[in-house]
Amino acid sequence: MKLTKLQYITDMDGKKLSVILPFEDYLELIEAVEELEDIRIYDEAKLYKAPSLPVDNAFQLIEKKRLKAKKL
Repeated sequence: MKLTKLQYITDMDGKKLSVILPFEDYLELIEAVEELEDIRIYDEAKLYKAPSLPVDNAFQLIEKKRLKAKKL
């Protein structure tokens, strides 16, 4: 990702205070941050030796419990 056309807001001494960037660049930055957060969470989860199951199976179990609770 290459940020283009950045503009800066500066104080009276020329110190950069804020940046203005095109909306598309902003969206790319948000997407990159979210992907990095997903990677961090995945890496953290790998540290634990707790048993796991595929997400599809987990959703099926959750749905069965939800339906069972709904019948009560």
